[in-house]
Amino acid sequence: MKNLKIAIQKSGRLNEKSVQLLKNCGLDFENYKSSLITTVNNFNLEILFLRDDDIPGYVAQGIADLGIVGENVIDESEAKVTYLQRLGFGRCTLKIAIPKDSPIKDLSDLNGKAIATSYPVILQQFLDEYRIQADIREISGSVEIAPGLGLSDAICDIVSTGGTLKSNGLKPFADVRSSEAILIGRDGLSENPIVCELMQRVQSVLRAKETKYVVLNVEKINLPQITELLHGVKSPTVVPLAEEGWVAVHTVITEDDFWDKINTLKAAGAQGIVVMPIEKIIL
Repeated sequence: MKNLKIAIQKSGRLNEKSVQLLKNCGLDFENYKSSLITTVNNFNLEILFLRDDDIPGYVAQGIADLGIVGENVIDESEAKVTYLQRLGFGRCTLKIAIPKDSPIKDLSDLNGKAIATSYPVILQQFLDEYRIQADIREISGSVEIAPGLGLSDAICDIVSTGGTLKSNGLKPFADVRSSEAILIGRDGLSENPIVCELMQRVQSVLRAKETKYVVLNVEKINLPQITELLHGVKSPTVVPLAEEGWVAVHTVITEDDFWDKINTLKAAGAQGIVVMPIEKIIL
């Protein structure tokens, strides 16, 4: 069977987590730091390492079959690709930012102003939505320095922590759109058996990341209250303990749900609660 090709970022904020996701899916590959393409040894897949801006176009043109790239890059490229799976990492927000002493107070104040950005398509869509007439100045690289150099009154750029804005005397002003890493594919690929197998692996890893394996002890008399709180994938596993009248309950639960329920579980009689990570969940 012919190998499919998946494109991921060669360097940058999505590279490490994209590589880790593929490895967590059981894919065996090497030399990804020193080459532009590598073959997966145990799966019908080749990995291309590209600039993130190039990935949507490569997938749309069929040069690559799949890609992992930020949603903001997809929208900016306007490439015709299929969203296969949101991946939950690389989250950030495209924001408009202004100098700390700027007279701009609300969105209407952007009328007639110059905004520097590497995302002119997305920014124009945002301005059109709010009927704002502004001068978009497309630049690449260090967008944050544009106001300080007198090139613009504001910027529109990706913000993760806000530290870069602060160090350049800027403050967030308006959220343009949020973004995260997306697994994309070329049109007509979703029924391909290799893609279906890869999707199953990706989804099992993502489910496991969000859940924990929980084991706890409880008296049988309190078991109904515990099982009502912990439904598991299908239902909890209940195992008798050596001590008469006690059982161990094994189940899985989302991490957020666990922290919401932990005090209720203890109040219902749960003891010796052990929480463990899960590597994969296959439904």
